[in-house]
Amino acid sequence: MANDNTFAGPGASSLATPNYTKMTTPGSYLDIQNDGWAKQYLPELYEKEVERYGNRTVAGFLKMAGAEMPLQSDQIIWSEQGRLHLAYKGTVNCTDGQVTDIKDIDNEGGSSIAHSVRVGATVVASIVGGAGTKVCKAYCTASANDNLSLTLRPYGAEHFDDLATLAGGDTAVDIRFFVYGSEFKKGSNPMDESVEPTFKTFTNKPMIIKDHFEINGSDTAQIGWVEVTGESGQGGYLWYLKASGDTNVRFEEYMEMTMVEAEKSASTAVSDIPDGSEGLLSAIGSRGIVATDQFNAGAVLSEFDDLLKELDKQGAIEENMLFLNRDANLVIDDLLAGLNPHSTGGVHYGVFQNSEDMALNLGFTGFRRGSYDFYKTDWKYLNDKSTRGLVGGLSGVLLPAGSSSVYDQQLAENVRRPFLHVRYRASQADDRKMKTWITGSVGGATASGVDKMEIHYLSERCLVVQAANNFIRFDS
Repeated sequence: MANDNTFAGPGASSLATPNYTKMTTPGSYLDIQNDGWAKQYLPELYEKEVERYGNRTVAGFLKMAGAEMPLQSDQIIWSEQGRLHLAYKGTVNCTDGQVTDIKDIDNEGGSSIAHSVRVGATVVASIVGGAGTKVCKAYCTASANDNLSLTLRPYGAEHFDDLATLAGGDTAVDIRFFVYGSEFKKGSNPMDESVEPTFKTFTNKPMIIKDHFEINGSDTAQIGWVEVTGESGQGGYLWYLKASGDTNVRFEEYMEMTMVEAEKSASTAVSDIPDGSEGLLSAIGSRGIVATDQFNAGAVLSEFDDLLKELDKQGAIEENMLFLNRDANLVIDDLLAGLNPHSTGGVHYGVFQNSEDMALNLGFTGFRRGSYDFYKTDWKYLNDKSTRGLVGGLSGVLLPAGSSSVYDQQLAENVRRPFLHVRYRASQADDRKMKTWITGSVGGATASGVDKMEIHYLSERCLVVQAANNFIRFDS
């Protein structure tokens, strides 16, 4: 049934419209003037504002999944470990065994890199030949001085093209290989060179968020007919208290939503656009795993198992949290329900059978698959019509329940921090985590002679997403 979201008072021809910027406007009241005031009977009035949207806040996600800590710089730089084992992708000539165009397995679309495979190393290789794929063991006989190429010889034959599925015409075919050890002849020289640890460096910068509330002096003393309430606890018959309280709550919501949605600016031609920052969704998109159409109706378990295989290739963190929209949450519930045994007496979920005397529980809060534990919950931000529920495009995210050990400059010691955490600008002189101040000459302010009160809001913060390769974003 359609709902046009309208309400008209007795004899009214216009709507009562809440106003968040100017507090006491004609549109903020029920119009009973056009006929209503001429009648001898007053209308029946409910004095309390109806909370038609329930709890309107959508924040709280970062409080569950991360932490907050101060910073004192314009930029955050952190490094993340590289892989322990040596593994590469390249192109091999099956006749002479020369491997070129060597690339990082985590960035196969990037440019060629210098390898760390030394002469004497033994490798397991997978070569895609003209007739199929061949997995074999090989030995590194030579490495170029610039480390941009190397020569591999198979253990099972003189040349790769002597192996089944590989031919002499295969002069430039794909090869993937990893080092599993080394071997040397008796009395040979020691292995040359050493392998230096690799790491990747990432950076982010805080962004400034602002908001503003304003009311003139007269309206602060104007009583209303309707008692108002809000999420921040404000209440009473003064409309400006509700408006200022809503502005405060809305700003707190913006602080979290900005950390989720923030993007770094790619435009240098438009000077009006600030630099931006890397939010959660952006970080997963550039450094994590993106799954599309993962939770469609009729999804099967094998589709979810494909995600487990991707996690296996990364950190394989055992505990993970799923924050999902309504459709994705129900799809997982139905998927898990289909795996449970059914009895003739009814549905049989979980450890205890649902009794006929209790409300049937058809939902799951967690499950284990393979070596992974998953805990799932609804993310209101994705369901609310005034946020992501309006535009769609996102079914949820998967976050690892882990932490990393880093050196804290302020504490001068190593501390453990969640992979996902917020850094806000603060020092002994000023704390910009969430800063508010009042100007004007109303409401206790004496900063000027202007007959109004202004409340200013400011925060300077950014999100740090470490080990983003273990995060998954579910696009719809």
